[in-house]
Amino acid sequence: MSTDLPNDNKPYAVIIGGANMDICGAPSGTFCAQDSNPGTVTFSPGGVARNIAENLALLGVDCRLIAAIGSDHYGAVLLEKGQNSGIDMRCMVQLKTHRTSTYLCILDDTGDMYVAINDMAIDDQLTPERLQAHENMLKRASLIVADTNLGGETLAYLAANFNGQPLLIDGVSTAKVMRIKPYLHSVHSLKVNRMEAEALCGMRAANYETLLNIADWLHQRGVKNVFITLGQEGVFYSDLIEQGLRSGHKQVNPVVNASGAGDAFVAGIAYAMLQHWGLVDSVQFAISAANVAMSHQSTINPAMSLATVNKILESQYAR
Repeated sequence: MSTDLPNDNKPYAVIIGGANMDICGAPSGTFCAQDSNPGTVTFSPGGVARNIAENLALLGVDCRLIAAIGSDHYGAVLLEKGQNSGIDMRCMVQLKTHRTSTYLCILDDTGDMYVAINDMAIDDQLTPERLQAHENMLKRASLIVADTNLGGETLAYLAANFNGQPLLIDGVSTAKVMRIKPYLHSVHSLKVNRMEAEALCGMRAANYETLLNIADWLHQRGVKNVFITLGQEGVFYSDLIEQGLRSGHKQVNPVVNASGAGDAFVAGIAYAMLQHWGLVDSVQFAISAANVAMSHQSTINPAMSLATVNKILESQYAR
């Protein structure tokens, strides 16, 4: 497959990492652990990188996704859904020897995740050798977004070969975020949640002062922009000049499914980076995108758009 895709002279983002089928169970009443709960089970395309890419496409960004899928039913669904959503899927790695990954998520009665299990062995096939086939396209990107579903060798390859492109990293989980630790010097912007930040830095994120300490630790290792999501408490942000804690204010729409909020937040940060916005404006836009995501049962809200995010942004924050 040619890596010289059309319109490469125009700004675009490349998203690299996980793509899978999400299987989500939600109780219809009060959630009861260790019991059979009446409710609904839904299937929808997922994966951190894939979700970020779809949110970006819905926001009107030209984005190219590099992820590994199997030559199976779920893989075919992911390809079709991605193309229909406006994602450029021509750099996908489709393998006959592996099955498409799946992510099983159980929600509680508040719409938040209670537990999840992932089957993502295929992500190990996103090797440096497979990315090298798209090196020219990667070097012309305006932004590279990667999640830590990628293996250490692949993250090392991105860190070593694409210093001309800002690299935005999503930490994914407390275990996988450790993969980026040796390469923080090449990370422009890092999004982690509280637990991922604690695991990565070896410090507790108990209050604002400790969040400042974590940010300082990351800045000393080369990260320019730090975003730590804190659930209902909001988002802590820091660069080399300013720090702050921005709350999500009142949720405009009821929370239906919070599992896609983090991916939408990263898409919002990526959109803001492409627009060269300041840190505070970027965080407020990203929080508004996360609010859009949480108001729909699927991981991706089909109503995600620049107009929808801006409507929430204007109602939440004085700009």
